[in-house]
Amino acid sequence: MSGTGSGFDPIDFLERAVPVASNEDVSEMRDLLVSTIEAQGIDARVDDAGNTLASKGSADPETHLVLNTHIDTVSPHVPYERESGIIHGRGSCDAKGPLAALLSAFFAVEPADDARVTLAITPDEELLSLGADALDVEGDMYIVGEPTGLDVCTAAKGRFEGTISLSGVAAHAAEPQSGANAIDALAPVLSVIDQFDDGRDEHPDLGAASLTATMVDGGENSNQVPASCNLVVDRRSVPPETADGFRNSLESQLREAVSEEVCVEFNLTERPTPFLEAFATDPDHELVSTLSDASRGAGGSGAVRPFTAATEASYFAHAPVVVFGPGDLADDEGAVAHAEREYVTTADVRMAANALSEAVASLVS
Repeated sequence: MSGTGSGFDPIDFLERAVPVASNEDVSEMRDLLVSTIEAQGIDARVDDAGNTLASKGSADPETHLVLNTHIDTVSPHVPYERESGIIHGRGSCDAKGPLAALLSAFFAVEPADDARVTLAITPDEELLSLGADALDVEGDMYIVGEPTGLDVCTAAKGRFEGTISLSGVAAHAAEPQSGANAIDALAPVLSVIDQFDDGRDEHPDLGAASLTATMVDGGENSNQVPASCNLVVDRRSVPPETADGFRNSLESQLREAVSEEVCVEFNLTERPTPFLEAFATDPDHELVSTLSDASRGAGGSGAVRPFTAATEASYFAHAPVVVFGPGDLADDEGAVAHAEREYVTTADVRMAANALSEAVASLVS
């Protein structure tokens, strides 16, 4: 299978897409995407949240497969460069390479009379997931494009962030007993963080959750007992933990550990959209086996594993969801995605396009 449905060439698209800066404003990249879809004779629309949507097949399907990835990139923009077999530049692997492969599969497929395929491309994955949160598409299965090295990723840890606030009583440092030292209260707090996951079972695919102190701020004067101290923590969760469940559990343990002289609170960082929570799809599901077989047939390993980064796939985990695409987050030399040396090979993009075309056709044709 060529993976170049209706004359679409994923490499040609990628060569046009990577030079388009989409780190601060996705408008130009979205225009390119819409014109590419419409050039195939398919209607495309942009919803109020900036999602680009296109569909093929039944309006009342028994099977609805959704193909998703994002068009935004992190800053700064890295210029496009091309060498033999390699495309360099911001977004080449995260995630315009996966987008090119998904487009190839979407254009190639002809869904059965009782099936539907929807392309749903979001604009804000690298920041707050405003597009994914507002996406009004209910699928039975989801394939999310990210750089996985053509492995099929069925699970990912979630990421939560919050601040532990300690409030004591200020006093002269010469009479420390007359106050309540908020910084001193960090000792039991750090102990709680260190022991938070003791006795918890590891997830069979994702391993252990983690809780890490990342930033601290406290005190106003060098000769004063500090009245306040704030500690930011990073949580990498595994199923079935939710953001609210984590917050309640941590705050309860902190209140038990910290002296009554110091008030302790824990609040998740405010954001307008839900945190990216952990998810896990049954590795025996048809979606997983079909894409794994197709990846192997296209030249990939067909490996099934967890994804190592948080992803918008968590927004779609009410249904079976996998993460798949060309390129790698990192290689033997170091970081690739989000790095100055970001790149993807044209061979990987073509293999991903072929694998996705084969898998999508098997799932809905």
